[in-house]
Amino acid sequence: MVMRQFLQRELRLLARQKADWLNPLLFFVIVLSLFPLGVGPEPNLLRLMAPGIVWIAALLSVLLAAERLFKDDYRNGVVEQLVATRQPLLSYVLAKILANWLSTGLPLVILSPVVALLLNVNQASFVAMILTLLLGTPLLSLLSVMGAALTVSADKGGILLALLILPLYIPLLIFASAAVEAASMVMPYHGQLAIMLAMLLFALALIPMAVISALKLNVS
Repeated sequence: MVMRQFLQRELRLLARQKADWLNPLLFFVIVLSLFPLGVGPEPNLLRLMAPGIVWIAALLSVLLAAERLFKDDYRNGVVEQLVATRQPLLSYVLAKILANWLSTGLPLVILSPVVALLLNVNQASFVAMILTLLLGTPLLSLLSVMGAALTVSADKGGILLALLILPLYIPLLIFASAAVEAASMVMPYHGQLAIMLAMLLFALALIPMAVISALKLNVS
């Protein structure tokens, strides 16, 4: 019940501040549109580069939206009030994570057919791309929320956020790209998906508590 109220609040804020979710989405589309222009329209070359291109664009677009996740609530005293009154911070954090995925990760999954068309991705690679995005984008959101919580009190936390979070993105980038690449060569990629699922479950178990601790530390 409490989490639903927090989630409704986050969705109302996103509806008012459309730039928070439109900018990362436009960034994703622009990056993917520029790659065929930059490397040429050669279908085989685009197909080979597609896994890395898609995931680099995805993680950068999610990172673009991360800095402002807690900034407004921190400046307005919402976070401090939640900590001081012993409100259920777990529900607040989970609502932030879910709202972040709905506004950044889910649109990337929905845009995947356009991505496949731009990069000349075949059907097998397209299925692998959707599966990796479904497993990987929630993990991107979890890591982004953790980075935003750690840097919420920093005046210019964008660079610090990138330095903290980008190294954590690397394992996901490796396995997601490897899964799409294996699919393009008609090879099994269940192992990569299993590792991504394990990473997601591990992050889901630990990161919300880490975010709560980071928020309390920043307001103390």
